Amino acid sequence: MLQTALNGAWGAGESAVVPRDPAGFARAAAGAVADAGEVRIRPRTSCGGGSLSPRVVGPAPTAVRGAVRVPVAVAADAWAEPDPERRVARIRSGETLPDLAWAAWHEPGAEETAAALPARGVAVEAGPRSGTAGPSLFARSPSADRVRRIGAEAPAPDGTVEGWARVLAEGSAGVPVLLHGTGAAARPVLRPARRLGPAGRTGPEGTA
Repeated sequence: MLQTALNGAWGAGESAVVPRDPAGFARAAAGAVADAGEVRIRPRTSCGGGSLSPRVVGPAPTAVRGAVRVPVAVAADAWAEPDPERRVARIRSGETLPDLAWAAWHEPGAEETAAALPARGVAVEAGPRSGTAGPSLFARSPSADRVRRIGAEAPAPDGTVEGWARVLAEGSAGVPVLLHGTGAAARPVLRPARRLGPAGRTGPEGTA
């Protein structure tokens, strides 16, 4: 499965090619979905900031679903909502929700976020980011065997893109893996993803 990440956390002055509103997400998804089985978006306020407010998040997956028939994922992290308690409250109060959400395990509130999402019917992608305490925290997490998949970001802990071959060979507790990278690692990581069998991610979030 290939996921296309349509925007990411790019600011208006950093990239002019990424969509920033529901209509833009729908247009971008329609253009990308022929090659992708899932769409990832970061809903934004009218000022361009991240948000998990139901008024911001709800229209975004609704617009994408009107254009394509694939699952829609968002990031439920500190960029979208820095306060962990408020993040959980936003998830609990939403009426229109994505199919899947990314929880950053190196950030405060990851466990609570990962518990709140399935209660609302949203699957969890765990983000145990390399170079942080995330991998060890996730390994000890009671939620580790209940997430939909693990989002493994290149480079791997050994500093290489190909290093994920070793990480995956050692096992991920039977949980599916999605490989992705940013910048110079964004495209090379798709080679081991294709060879090893996990899902991969590409799009403006990592390459713009």
